Amino acid sequence: MSRLRTRTRPPLTLALPALLAVAFLLLPLIGILVRTQWGDLGAHLGSPGVVEALKLSLLVSLWALALSLLLGVPLAWLLARVPFKGKALVRSLVLLPMVLPPTVGGVALLLGFGRRGLLGPWLEETFGITLPFHTSGAVVAATFVAMPFLVISLEGALGGLKQSYEETAASLGASPVRVFFTVTLPMVAPGLIAGAALTWARALGEFGATITFAGNLPGTTQTLPLQVYLLLQDQPEAATSVSLLLLAIAMAVLIALRGRWTGTPVAREAAGAPPVIDESPDPAAGPATDTDTAAPSHSPSASESAAHEAGGHWPLHATVTGFNRLTLDAAPGTTIAVVGENGAGKTTLLRALLGLTPRAHADLRLGDTDVTALPPHKRQVAWVPQDGALFPHLSALANTAYGLRARRVPRADARREAQAWLDRLGVGHLAQRRPAQLSGGQAQRVALARALAARPRLLLLDEPLAALDQTTRARVRHTLRTHLAGFGGVCLIVTHDPVEAVSLADRVLVLADGRALQDAPPSEVTRHPRSPWVARMLGRNAWPGIASADGLALAEGGRLVVAEALPEGAQALAIIAPEAVSVHRDRPGGSPRNVWQGTVREITAVGSRLRVLIASAGAPDLVAEITPEAAAELGIVDGADVWTSVKATEVTLVRL
Repeated sequence: MSRLRTRTRPPLTLALPALLAVAFLLLPLIGILVRTQWGDLGAHLGSPGVVEALKLSLLVSLWALALSLLLGVPLAWLLARVPFKGKALVRSLVLLPMVLPPTVGGVALLLGFGRRGLLGPWLEETFGITLPFHTSGAVVAATFVAMPFLVISLEGALGGLKQSYEETAASLGASPVRVFFTVTLPMVAPGLIAGAALTWARALGEFGATITFAGNLPGTTQTLPLQVYLLLQDQPEAATSVSLLLLAIAMAVLIALRGRWTGTPVAREAAGAPPVIDESPDPAAGPATDTDTAAPSHSPSASESAAHEAGGHWPLHATVTGFNRLTLDAAPGTTIAVVGENGAGKTTLLRALLGLTPRAHADLRLGDTDVTALPPHKRQVAWVPQDGALFPHLSALANTAYGLRARRVPRADARREAQAWLDRLGVGHLAQRRPAQLSGGQAQRVALARALAARPRLLLLDEPLAALDQTTRARVRHTLRTHLAGFGGVCLIVTHDPVEAVSLADRVLVLADGRALQDAPPSEVTRHPRSPWVARMLGRNAWPGIASADGLALAEGGRLVVAEALPEGAQALAIIAPEAVSVHRDRPGGSPRNVWQGTVREITAVGSRLRVLIASAGAPDLVAEITPEAAAELGIVDGADVWTSVKATEVTLVRL
């Protein structure tokens, strides 16, 4: 079904100047086409002088392209990735040749590299190199005016590339140089190719800087644009034919690029294979039930043997300073769920342990090794970001083997071990697929396999299941729990899901403003959460206040009566389970000590029950949980006036 598109008629005051601009740009090109003597085109282009100039132009432009790649690619990376003082000045220097008159550029090159220039005498005396009036001078001139096209194009592509890919590669053990050549460059290849094509086309057509700096010597510096200039004086018809050739080359480059020379990197799918969206359970993935903790049967793999050979068990000790201020100690095999509201410092903590952020610093010891001073790729700390950051240009197998190859494991052994990990996580049959051909659950399992295959001593997972639907999340959670059970290091999982925190973790670390508010087993955090945010995440009502003689003076106003009071003046958090809240249409009688009148603001379904948000003038907002039958009987709808009550014995006070 085609989508109807609204067509907007442009105002005449804008359309007319725009059409004049198109005509202004198009008329000179039409002039070349009209004035070309097509019958003599072959003779003009085949003349000895034109052929010699064309060969020289190709030589000069290709050398200029090579020099631009050698110098421009690192410069583009520096501008896109490294913050430093004077970056705006450097970027201005890159752009300067694009706005500088070419002849002025030629004069500047003479004063810099000429025989009487700043560097020219030294080059001639030391290396015997004389640039002016030499083919190498034409190369330098073409490089000077053409390299900015490469730098701008590649910097734009690098700016559009998420750094999580490079950071993930570093966490898998890849050095910065390896990351650049195996991840960065392949992913920005479209921008690099486009910039290279424009650079070559600009170098091929360079005139002003070349004639000023390198002269106009036949066979030495007389390139095709210079040949056009000479022919225009004596043979204008031949000059038109050669101009047509240069015009055709320029148009061919632009048509091939189709306006993508400043485009951002794209994930390229394998030809002919559509993306997979099926989330059905894989036969090898084991049962999909979230309560089943039995590991799938498998024979000992190369990965398991390697883990035992590497030492097997690595306790964690970390002292984090900066935005985050806390100390972490964990025994081998411990899984810690890191929770907290947005801005609490969860991701900053992970990045500090990786050594990737200046906001926080971690003195980190894994086992008997202090890795504080080591760069990220030498720490043996594997990271799985929220989006998985699978490298789109590599297959699932190559992704999983990446960390092993970065640690110089032979290719055959790395692929065999990677296949074993993919098999264990139930995605072995997808080994040859690219990430774009995987469903969300499959991609998450591949990302986990890649991290585990890298033989880490510390595993960091940043909301690894957040992007999955409930069914897939339960299946992947089961798989994750199964394989973390045999992990010899420590695992930190950032999550906003209480089920993940309770079912996956041995401890729950609650962060607030970068500090550890609570670090306890899930059962303790569930019973006595010390943060209103965590209590609400767990589905509880959480009301902060100050303890009084008979209960709690609430911070938002009102008073709460409790069965067991704390010392007067103590800061505390009142925890009320939603199922402990009774809802009535009339004021209840009997024993409840805490009764409020309110209005229903929201009703949501949670499984087979309903959660009702009730706003009251005498107390903070309260969430009650009731059955659909009770809601129908009471006539509970949005805006309904109701009464709520909570028994004093149903309130738990947690001292802060």
